Amino acid sequence: MDAVITYVNGLDPLWQKEYADTVGGDILQKRFRDWGTLPYLYRGIRRHMPYINNVYLVVSGQSQVPDWVRDSDIKVVLHRDIIPAEYLPTFNCNTIELFLHRIPGIDEQFLNFNDDMFPVRDSRAEDFFRDGKPVTGFSRNLVAGNLFKKMARNTDRKVREALGMPASAFFIRPQHTVYPMLKSACQEVHNLMPRQIRESISPVREEYNLLHYVFLDYLYYKGQAIDQRHSNKHFSLAAASAGKISEFLKDPYTDFVCINDVQMPDERYKMTKKVLLEAFEQRFFQ
Repeated sequence: MDAVITYVNGLDPLWQKEYADTVGGDILQKRFRDWGTLPYLYRGIRRHMPYINNVYLVVSGQSQVPDWVRDSDIKVVLHRDIIPAEYLPTFNCNTIELFLHRIPGIDEQFLNFNDDMFPVRDSRAEDFFRDGKPVTGFSRNLVAGNLFKKMARNTDRKVREALGMPASAFFIRPQHTVYPMLKSACQEVHNLMPRQIRESISPVREEYNLLHYVFLDYLYYKGQAIDQRHSNKHFSLAAASAGKISEFLKDPYTDFVCINDVQMPDERYKMTKKVLLEAFEQRFFQ
C-alpha cells in the first residue's frame, strides 16, 4: 500500500506568479497557506503506518518541493507527470485528485492524504482495506449549504446517473479523513464517465466540479466499499484554539487528526502556527 500527499506552498513566488497569470485576483489564504507541518505528516506515516511502502508528494513544480524532502525517501510527482497538459496549470485540488491513480508505479491500494491530515497513533492496513475493498465511513446528506457540499452533491448525482440509478434528494459523502483508493477503480470511473470528468475540470474550485469522492461513491453504490468510520478527530481553526489542538497532540485519542485552516488575521496565524509547530515537534521529534 502506498501513500499520496497533495501539497501546495502558497508562499512560493513562482507559484504566486503562475496563479496571478492564470487566475488573477487575490490568493485565498486558507486554501494555499503553508503551515510548515508537512514534515510531521510524513513523520507520522513512517512512525504509525509501517504498512505503507512508498510515499508520493504531488506538487505543481520543483519550486514547491521543500528542501528537507531531498533527505527523505519521498518520491516527488509533478502535476505534468499525471495530469493532461490541457488542464494545466491548475490550482484546484479537485482536478489534481482525479488523476492520482496515474502516478507511475503506484500500488493498486493507496491512501490519499490532504496536507492537513496527520497520523498520530498506530493504525493497521485492515483499517483501510479488507477483502480488497476500501473501508471508510459514509454519511447521507440532504442539504448542500456550502460550496464543498454542493460539489459533493454534484459528484453523487453524476455517479448515480452513470450507473443508471434513479435520482435521489439525498447524497452520500465519505468521511473527511485519509481516503483509501483503488487504482483499478479510479480507471474504471474514468472509462465510465469520461465526458462528465472532462466537463467538471476547472483551474480553481467551481460548484460543478467532481470531487475525488467520485471513486468512493462509485464503489459504494456498486457494493464494493465497506461503510465503517475511521478513528479521526477533526478540528477547524474557526472554532478550536491552538491550545486545545496542542493538548490533543500531547495525548491523542484518535489515530488521525485533521486541522482545517480558515481565514484569519495574520497576527493570529503566526501565533497559531508557532503553537502548533511546537506541539508537533514535541510529538514527533522529542
